[in-house]
Amino acid sequence: MCRWAAYRGEPLYLEELVTSPAHSLIEQSHCATRAKTATNGDGFGIAWYGDHPEPGRYRDILPAWSDCNLKSIARQIRSPLFLAHVRAATGGGTRRDNCHPFVFGRWSFMHNGQIGDFEHLRRPMESMLDNDLYSARTGTTDSELLFLLAMQFGLDHDPLGAIAEALAFIEQLAAHLERQVLVRFTAAFSDGHDLYAVRYASDWKAPTLYAAPMGPSGGYCLVSEPLNDDDSAWVEIPDGTAVIVGENGVDVRLFSTQGAPVRKYRTA
Repeated sequence: MCRWAAYRGEPLYLEELVTSPAHSLIEQSHCATRAKTATNGDGFGIAWYGDHPEPGRYRDILPAWSDCNLKSIARQIRSPLFLAHVRAATGGGTRRDNCHPFVFGRWSFMHNGQIGDFEHLRRPMESMLDNDLYSARTGTTDSELLFLLAMQFGLDHDPLGAIAEALAFIEQLAAHLERQVLVRFTAAFSDGHDLYAVRYASDWKAPTLYAAPMGPSGGYCLVSEPLNDDDSAWVEIPDGTAVIVGENGVDVRLFSTQGAPVRKYRTA
């Protein structure tokens, strides 16, 4: 399992999540406390928004704790909205194309979780993508493919609806192919304006998600695990929940794949 942190609010330096806190993301990369694996050393990535609609991005296959460039960049870049991720691979090789966050146009996406029997679902999932989205797939992870599937299902127009439809499609496909129906999904994603997060699992064992105010004037941080020991500051987001951090503050909603549109998968 992976660890990640995301922020939206008044501009902060990336180091305030990535390197400076007592239990920063770099600290979590070699000593996570609320994950199945304590070490998340299979690469890292950051995506941040600035003066352009599309996010900037920096990724590498080195463990986050050993990359001096990451520390330098985090100290210098200041952004009102950014995503950061350290990876513990559950599928897909240790290569830059498999490191989160993934980006497409103005969207960025990072994920902690897994799709059961993914090797048997990958091809019918890929067959649902239009040519431009299929061509955008450069890695081999279930996370990247799930992101592109959500793009296919309308992430631009209905972000939470598209995520629900993508997850429902995977569950229905697994059932149809008589494979394990298992989706564990705790993810953050953004269009450069709002920050979204979803915690969901088909077996109600989704990876953890916490939230806390951060920075001046209503900023908010969403993380896999708290960045410090101030337990009173961090609220655990329940399984089956979506969070939207926008101009008007934080919106917390129930999230489910029940009622999502049913699509037939393509056979060719």
